[in-house]
Amino acid sequence: MKHLNPFTILTPTLLVCGVIAFFSATIRKDLLYDKYSLADEYSVGKDKRMYQWNKIEEFLDTLENFQNRNFLFAVLTNYKNQTGIPPTVEPYRVDKYKQVTDTFGVSRNQAIPLYYTSELDTLVRYALDGSLAAILNSDSTSTKVELLLPKGIWYIPNKYIRKIGPIRFLKTIFIDRKNQNIATLELIDTTWLARSLNPITTGVERPPFKKATPLGIFVTQNKTKEMKFYVDGSHEIGGYAPFATRFSGGGYLHGVPVNLPATAHIEYSPTLGTTPRSHMCVRNATSHAEFLYNWIDPYSTIVFVYE
Repeated sequence: MKHLNPFTILTPTLLVCGVIAFFSATIRKDLLYDKYSLADEYSVGKDKRMYQWNKIEEFLDTLENFQNRNFLFAVLTNYKNQTGIPPTVEPYRVDKYKQVTDTFGVSRNQAIPLYYTSELDTLVRYALDGSLAAILNSDSTSTKVELLLPKGIWYIPNKYIRKIGPIRFLKTIFIDRKNQNIATLELIDTTWLARSLNPITTGVERPPFKKATPLGIFVTQNKTKEMKFYVDGSHEIGGYAPFATRFSGGGYLHGVPVNLPATAHIEYSPTLGTTPRSHMCVRNATSHAEFLYNWIDPYSTIVFVYE
């Protein structure tokens, strides 16, 4: 598909949870942050990279459908198991690092348990911290929700639900693990405006200290100007990541990490946009992370991680 700037993407018919919908989504480039901007198609060494606008279009349509058929929204929360480590699902897997996962590979650590009934009698699988949910109804012990990932209707213990109210999500962030790029989009009237198009570095799967940035649809949560991190395998502070915004578990959007004893910001790293290498987070140029930090509205900005 050839894209122009500005460009209009005509959406095909979609079938989402049994609902057929027609959309014509308009996306136009109107950058608020214009450093290190990437073209629609570009090269990294010998590799051809691109923005997968067709997938971004489909995600936007899915989000629109989801909002049109629901009213009250929530974020699933269990950061650092502060809400409570969930029960062990049956059947389960144990990897070589003794981490328990469900059969879909979702770790029990920081997860949210999903059930088929309000009695919460049979645990089916796990969902990721930070996942977007629509609240259908609730009682004193459980909440019935619709999730986009894992897709379906589920019951969840109330303690894992943080209601964020009736809301229209007008800001979205698209993290492409395959192409190692990020796009931020903002809905103004009926047009999605691309606000930044930049290289990133996502997480690499190298347990026990490094994890891939999880695929999913998340809600941005807390922010901090300096996220301190430990030296791998210790409780010693190794440095900090500037302008950090959390979206799932220990996954943050942030700038180039600063390793002690250095303290000054590092603006850019030549590894951005190349291959996954972070611990789980999404690494950006520091000035872009600062832009995101100021632009993102906690609990009302959606993050899509895809490939």
